[in-house]
Formats: sequence, structure tokens, C-alpha cells
Amino acid sequence: MPMRILLVEDETKTASFVRKALQTEGFAVDVCGNGQEALAVATATPYDGIVLDIMLPGRDGLSVLRQLRERKNNTPVLLLSARGELNERVEGLDAGAEDYLPKPFELVELVARVRALTRRGSESKSTVLRVADLTLDTVSHEAWRGGRRIELTIREYRLLEFLMRSAGRICGRMAILEKVWEYHFDPGTNLVDVYIKRLRQKIDADSELKLLHTVRGIGYVLKEAP
Repeated sequence: MPMRILLVEDETKTASFVRKALQTEGFAVDVCGNGQEALAVATATPYDGIVLDIMLPGRDGLSVLRQLRERKNNTPVLLLSARGELNERVEGLDAGAEDYLPKPFELVELVARVRALTRRGSESKSTVLRVADLTLDTVSHEAWRGGRRIELTIREYRLLEFLMRSAGRICGRMAILEKVWEYHFDPGTNLVDVYIKRLRQKIDADSELKLLHTVRGIGYVLKEAP
């Protein structure tokens, strides 16, 4: 599944250009043109990154950013501003933004900064992953389902970590091969299916609530709902 970006920009033409550029690069993009609406959307929906204009109707971007950080929302933020004064850049970074881009900007630079933004965000995610009563400690590599410890091989651990970091998103076989085995080609085997079966036996066999689901013809998803 693509990285999901919230674009907060009240200039319709700019928002359209940025949205198309990010979509072309594979991002899923939601657009808001109002600061108050953006705060509500960003609070209710998990995003991989936020592109946030400072000058907005309803509530300015710096206020939105401060409110998000006060609510413990750590989604990486790239600030945009037509002014670009040093004190405004410093204020934005002090408020919790990861990056700052003055207007006017080149779309290719914005896309590159969003890529870096989402990459840093994924690298800084929690070391303890949870889905229902399944937990995975990415430091000790220990997995638990309820009070039961799950023994994993190195490859099973990498597969489970990838699925848990992508919880709720469908993971295709090719994406799994690239992230878990670092294959950038299809080896023409049922390697993924074999490991999914092993992992399912370990995390779901003794539990009434099944977490690892097959999406026929597409791939697999780890989630609470069937």
C-alpha cells in the first residue's frame, strides 16, 4: 500500500500541482484547505507525512502543528511558506516540524523532501509493535501473543515485523519479497506462502481471534477484524 500524505494547502492551483506530483510518485494524497479541518483530519487519521502550509484560513499552520504535537501526534511534517524569513523557519522547527520549504519551490524538490520525510518517520517508529494482544519488541526480537511467547526464526521475525509495521494494509507478495528477502524479482516459488503458513500457525493457532488474513489474489494483511 502507498504511503499516505495529508496535504494542507488553501491555494487550489498549488494543491492540485502538488497532489498530482506526489500521486505520480506513488503516494496516496488527501487534501485540506483549512487549518481547523486539517487538525481534525490529522488527529483522526494516521498519515505517514503531512505537507503543511503556514498561511491558512481557519487556523494557521504553526498552530495546527503545535496542537498536533501537544496531542502526541508525531507524524513527520514539512512546512511550506511564501514568506520564508529565518525567524519563521526557526519557529516552525521549534514547534516540531521536521523540514521547511519556502515558496515558490520546484515540485521535484518537494517530492524528494517528502520521500526523506516519510523515510525518517518510518525509521523512528516505536520499538514495540502491537496488534490486538500480539506484541513484537524490535530491539530484543521477542514476540508475544497474550501471555504466550512465540519463538521465531530470523526470517519469520522479519516477516512479522514487516506485517506489523503495515498493520491494516494489504501486503502483496512482491512487496514482502523485497522487504523480507530483499529480492527485487519474483523467484517463481511459493516461498512467501510457506512462511506465511508457518507464521500463521505460530501466532493464530491457539487464539480465537485470528490476525493474519489472506486477501485472495493480492496478498496478506495483519489486522484484528476478519
